[in-house]
Amino acid sequence: MATVTLNEVTKRYQDVVAVDDMNLDIRDGEFLTLVGPSGCGKSTTMEMIAGLTIPSGGEVHIGDREVTNLPPKDRGVAMVFQNIALFPHMNVYENISFGLRLRDYDKEEIDRRVNRAVETVQLEGMLERMPDELSGGQRQRVAIARAIVRNPDAFLMDEPLANLDAKLRVHMRTELQRLHRELETTTIYVTHDQAEAMTMSDRIAVIDGGQLQQLAPPLTCYNEPANLFVAGFIGSPSMNFVEGVFEGDRFASSTLSVAVDSTVEVPEGTSVTLGVRPEDVYRVEQADDVDSPSDVVQARTDVLEPMGDEIFVTLIVEGEGEEGTELLMSVSPDSDLTEGQQIDVVLDRSKVHLFDTESGEALVHGVTRSPEVAADGGDD
Repeated sequence: MATVTLNEVTKRYQDVVAVDDMNLDIRDGEFLTLVGPSGCGKSTTMEMIAGLTIPSGGEVHIGDREVTNLPPKDRGVAMVFQNIALFPHMNVYENISFGLRLRDYDKEEIDRRVNRAVETVQLEGMLERMPDELSGGQRQRVAIARAIVRNPDAFLMDEPLANLDAKLRVHMRTELQRLHRELETTTIYVTHDQAEAMTMSDRIAVIDGGQLQQLAPPLTCYNEPANLFVAGFIGSPSMNFVEGVFEGDRFASSTLSVAVDSTVEVPEGTSVTLGVRPEDVYRVEQADDVDSPSDVVQARTDVLEPMGDEIFVTLIVEGEGEEGTELLMSVSPDSDLTEGQQIDVVLDRSKVHLFDTESGEALVHGVTRSPEVAADGGDD
């Protein structure tokens, strides 16, 4: 096991900056996920840790060694890719042991490592099978076993579940968590799937435009997002956003007004964006269950999306001379709501977020108490 540290790491391709001044401290034995939209720089960051890409600037450390310019084979890492890339003419044993045989390990040591890895990933009895005789999940396990036998300081996994069907992805998420718990090896995982990031990670590094937006445990990113990007990216469906201004201890827009406790210090006249998650919007009949309900908001139901365990309801909040504001609300599956119905709702003010509209930075999480220090992308 080892720590992995990136100090001001940058990668440029001519006029394009793929990764911009990235600073990361990944703990020994931690499961850390790099998450963000396609093209955000997460895979490039992974490749610079692996040695597949050389940084344009900055340093990469694995353990107590600087490895910025070392080739991949000398870094003590093992990678698992989205493209499983097994050798089709080799059986499971030969695929798993390939790297060890290249390094001239003796047969007894190879067999010991292969058998241990096969037991770990539950592939017993399959060593003689060819890749085309395996399911997608089994082939992915072979690729993971091939990484395990190297006894690396860190596992690097780049979208390893992306090519699996939805049911198998959920199963493999559980298997990878068990594997990490058993091996206790530092694991760096890349995905654009926030469900994978939220369920598997000790911490997540949210990246956008090549820049680190927030580094924190998953629930911290969900409940206390550092900025508008994190708030909108983490959580499915996304957080509701309404632009307005802060005036007279209230958030005010053309369609929505929410009282803010006087202890919340936001300068008068600041352009702010209110954020609230669908599960924190309630029908007025449920106001007694809300920690700190807002004033009643009159709305019209527009679209209902039954999801099985809940229904997502798109609400239209009308304003004077303005287009209505959309708010997404989550209700129980036995709700009697219908499309086009006029209803009254409240927001849970303890779960309302305010962001500086210009900078996007978080100002406060919960408008019923003093603001915490705005998240700065730092540690938990």
